[in-house]
Amino acid sequence: MVDIKDGSIEIRNLYKIFGPKAASHVAAVKNGLSKADLLQKTGYAHELRDINLDIPAGSIEVIMGLSGSGKSTLIRHINRLIDPTAGEVLIGGVDVCKMKYRDLRDFRRRQIAMVFQKFALLPHRNMLDNVIYGLEVCGVERKGSVDTAMRWIERVSFKGFEQRYPNQLSGGMQQRVGLARALFIDAPVLLMDEAYSGLDPLIRTDMQTVLLDLQKEIRKTIVFTTHDLDEALRLGDQIAILRDGRMVQQGTKQDIVLRLADDYVTNFVKQVNRGRVVSMDGVMSPLRSGAGVAGRLVTADTTMEEAISILTRDAQLEQLTVVGENSRPLGTITLRQLAWALITPDDALDDDGRARTEHPVRTDVPAEFSRG
Repeated sequence: MVDIKDGSIEIRNLYKIFGPKAASHVAAVKNGLSKADLLQKTGYAHELRDINLDIPAGSIEVIMGLSGSGKSTLIRHINRLIDPTAGEVLIGGVDVCKMKYRDLRDFRRRQIAMVFQKFALLPHRNMLDNVIYGLEVCGVERKGSVDTAMRWIERVSFKGFEQRYPNQLSGGMQQRVGLARALFIDAPVLLMDEAYSGLDPLIRTDMQTVLLDLQKEIRKTIVFTTHDLDEALRLGDQIAILRDGRMVQQGTKQDIVLRLADDYVTNFVKQVNRGRVVSMDGVMSPLRSGAGVAGRLVTADTTMEEAISILTRDAQLEQLTVVGENSRPLGTITLRQLAWALITPDDALDDDGRARTEHPVRTDVPAEFSRG
């Protein structure tokens, strides 16, 4: 049995080329051969190019990009449903790519779980039996599994429907079962490949809430793929953006919104409501040495939208003081600064319409951005 120390994931110099002699073309791709040129010259499809990711144990990593960006191919390398052409995939320090068949089978059964976009439920089994299936194939007796399965069914708000069959349920209800089934085996790593993309908007939001509430308790390492930026910003502790098999940017939600890597990322985030994403530690003015604490105290993770609400409700309040752990003062923020930080300035783009490589939050607040 493979000993996985924790759910941390490290992906190093990962390349994927589809073709019978793919390895012989890695050097050319490393030297700059484009996806289109590779396809034209060899007929081989190049899907991933030099992917490097560090995913801490117990965090949610969202991999996002448009269709064809390589996100589903990437997530399937983590449980080795797809073998890399070159590179490493380490989980808890163990290289999945070097596992022998028996170790890989055991790893997939006990150390990693997956939730699919199309639910992947067995149509001839009721919902309870679908949840139990994961441990059933591991040889665990049904008697001990039913109670555990029912606890997970209840935690995803599905109790009372466990005797129904897949064709008797909506997509959202089926996906709750898919999530319960994945959590049932208590694996440290959970993969979710566009798990909510086929759901109606309200059901999708509800399922996001279910996942976030569960994560507070279970602290799994979750890798979630999506093409929806709003979903990525809501779920992700970190976000990695792919384009044509390359990773163009990785960072926290604030990094993605405030420090635009290129025009591709700029186009993704230009419609984002910064007020709901950016928190005080991303826009505050650092506290000067010896400066006193003034105004109401707010924590560093307070969003701009929340801070604006506080300041506009009290006409006498000139600024907020941002505090960290143990109420240690970190900085200050005014309404003028918040109003200016909500705007994506024109100088986010260069003369050719491309994002500048460095785009910090503006601090030269114009006088017209004042109270009233």
